[in-house]
Amino acid sequence: MPHVIIKLYPGRTEEQKRAMANAVSEAIVQSIGADPKTISVAIEEVPPSEWKEKVYDPEIAPQLDALWIKPGYTM
Repeated sequence: MPHVIIKLYPGRTEEQKRAMANAVSEAIVQSIGADPKTISVAIEEVPPSEWKEKVYDPEIAPQLDALWIKPGYTM
């Protein structure tokens, strides 16, 4: 039952977001053999002015040791 939440800056088209969600789902199927029916992907747009407060400080910074891919930036 993988559930993925992708947070990103606004500005992508619906087509781009759909393609990204589909690519993530396909990657999960290919990498761990999950049934596509069990996968959910959410996309949350966060303005750049709110990124530090809403994403970096509560979700990234406290969990750096648990991140499999770490960001190439700090705030």
